[in-house]
Amino acid sequence: MTEIGFLTGSVKPGEFDLKLTDRQVGKGTFIKVRHPVYGWVLAKISSLKTYLDDFEDDETKAHAYTIGYLEDGQVHSPKTPFNPSEKVFLADRKLITQVLGLGSQRENSIYVGFLESHDIPVYLDVKTTIGKHVSVLAKTGAGKSYAVAVMLEELLKNRMPVVIIDPHGEYSSLCVENDDYDSMMKYNVQVRNYADQVVEYTTDSNVNPHAQKFVLKADFTMEELLDLIPITLTDKQKSVLYTALQDMDEGYTLRELIDRIEEEPTKFKWKVLNGLEDLMKSGVFDGRPTPYHKLVEEGVCSILNLKGTDPAIQQLVVTRLTKELFHLRTVGKIPEVFYLVEESHNFCPERGFGDAMSSSILRTIAGEGRKFGFHLCVVSQRPARIDKNVLSQCTTQIILKVTNPNDLKAIRTSIEGFTAGMEEEIQQLNVGQALIVSEALKQPITVDIRVRETKHGAKPKYDDTGKVRQPEHDEEVLKKIREKKREKRKKDREREGGKAGGKSFLQKIAGIFIKPDDEEKPKTLRRKIKEIFIEPE
Repeated sequence: MTEIGFLTGSVKPGEFDLKLTDRQVGKGTFIKVRHPVYGWVLAKISSLKTYLDDFEDDETKAHAYTIGYLEDGQVHSPKTPFNPSEKVFLADRKLITQVLGLGSQRENSIYVGFLESHDIPVYLDVKTTIGKHVSVLAKTGAGKSYAVAVMLEELLKNRMPVVIIDPHGEYSSLCVENDDYDSMMKYNVQVRNYADQVVEYTTDSNVNPHAQKFVLKADFTMEELLDLIPITLTDKQKSVLYTALQDMDEGYTLRELIDRIEEEPTKFKWKVLNGLEDLMKSGVFDGRPTPYHKLVEEGVCSILNLKGTDPAIQQLVVTRLTKELFHLRTVGKIPEVFYLVEESHNFCPERGFGDAMSSSILRTIAGEGRKFGFHLCVVSQRPARIDKNVLSQCTTQIILKVTNPNDLKAIRTSIEGFTAGMEEEIQQLNVGQALIVSEALKQPITVDIRVRETKHGAKPKYDDTGKVRQPEHDEEVLKKIREKKREKRKKDREREGGKAGGKSFLQKIAGIFIKPDDEEKPKTLRRKIKEIFIEPE
């Protein structure tokens, strides 16, 4: 154990001050203190200060808050103070992992990165993490889209069906391999692309010619058409539209509706036709409708690229698609799905920031979707503008740096048990760091988001057959990456006590004679044990 200081001043069950004897210890470091009743208690340093004492020697004091101790699989907070002047040690990997509930297996988990200021990987159980919806919130430039892509990579490895509403065409980068080798070695991440799992659809083939054309059925309600037609209709013009809709058969196309209205012998039809022709020009209703069951398949990520599409048409597309997929999921015709809505403040805005056609269905899914395995993820740089009912239903929140007071207030009201310390921490996060609150964790934690396997911001390049063309990698560099990984695995095994993950024979025997908490291990006893059991004459 590494001793770093001792308790000083007023000591409370939930917080305490300590004098540091190790000047390398920084803010965010996890420490442990022995409690006279509860044993080892995990704590975290929240602030430090250095000053001159009466003898003009500089000293460093730190303030820490207790996280808790583990008992019967549950984390509890101490009810009584620690002993004054108790020694403080760096927390060991096992205690941190168990108390925080980080998990230890990559299988069926989301590997999000390293615990802040540590090289401890953070694994979150997939089902628990996305089971009751997810929100990813951050100010512009804090790394929001990067963190989302990391989560998507993990979900695709776990074969989870994913549908992405992508207003800006950001997520096609999942098809391109990363080349940031140094960072990948640090986080033990492989070079990878998901081109064989990603299917991109577009509402505008001119903007994204390599994507598949997304086409909606034209079975409109009267209310939808009135919202979509970019002109205001009089009562008589509405009557023309209503009469034509009543005559249409199920599965009609927009062109068939236009042809039907042209047959009307009234002059009031022309303005209606102009509005419908403008709708036809959007291209969303021109062609064979996209089969919904193709969008949601095991191991497939369907990206709906809305770049270049009019906001009103975007609203219609998201509303119709969300309703249809949710209905199909409730009747069991499609598998469980992770449904991610980028720029969600535009599709489910808080009242007072306008209204959106898609708000109602997204509120419904936020409240009822978890019962049917329809897992919603809302992503936004403006938390204050997201419907508060939707945000409060997200039990997993990945929060990167946020400084706007209104956005902080929205986050504060949406998280149960939110503290002033958490609010301060959110404002001080570095780019690429996130505060994660989740039922998959026993406590909120700060994480350094791992490097992506795919290349952030990259635009795929296509060959003549329409397949993504990957860059060539330097084999020497890849060889070094593999060697580095082997070295890391070897060190991990040694740290855990051998390939089998247990203690060595000598360690087991020494444990019989030597108390684990002894500060000074008697070398003579160790030598004697080795002579008797390991090197007999």
